[in-house]
Amino acid sequence: MARWLFVFACLALSACGSSKPPPRPRGSQPITLAIPTSRETQACYTDLSREDVRFSPLAERDYGGGCRVAGAVQLIDIGVPVTNLTAMRCGLARSFAGWVRHAAVPAARQMLGSDLVRVESMGTYACRNTIGTARAMLSGHAIANAVDIGAFVLEDGRRISVLNGWQSSDPRVRAFLRTVHDSACKRFGTVLSPDYNAVHHNHLHLEDDHKSFCR
Repeated sequence: MARWLFVFACLALSACGSSKPPPRPRGSQPITLAIPTSRETQACYTDLSREDVRFSPLAERDYGGGCRVAGAVQLIDIGVPVTNLTAMRCGLARSFAGWVRHAAVPAARQMLGSDLVRVESMGTYACRNTIGTARAMLSGHAIANAVDIGAFVLEDGRRISVLNGWQSSDPRVRAFLRTVHDSACKRFGTVLSPDYNAVHHNHLHLEDDHKSFCR
């Protein structure tokens, strides 16, 4: 009798044998997760500190619908000011800091004859699907694993934007943007440029997803 009472109780609660919570709707109030920092993320923190990158670790948060910030940091100082940066997964932040320092900075000086004084991003974390694809799927931005770069500002006042520079009449500007793009392809998993589709006409999409897709 006790056994059957237990079975009926489980059926009534619809939760017997499962501890997995129901999915949270996207856009619901975010939940801060009390999850220990992974060894991978801790190693990434060490790498950033070794490279004298100033950053602040961020709490892990679940925004619902698959949108989540985990193992992320807020970059404070990578040596060159960068606009519009919010949460970035640590691996993305590490690759991004290296790309700016060791690709964009020397390329600007050598190819354009002026120092790089600012990188303009179009954002990092955003709870949304990919744009410009037929199949609905979460963007890398939805897990803080992508950053979009719109322009590079030089000490002499020039602003080299992807929008106006990708097909610029100045061969040096075109070469600079192709160089930083090609360098990004060696550091990030997915790199998308205006050559990929019209959605990327004004920025470079850099994503740390280990996919080796460069367009």
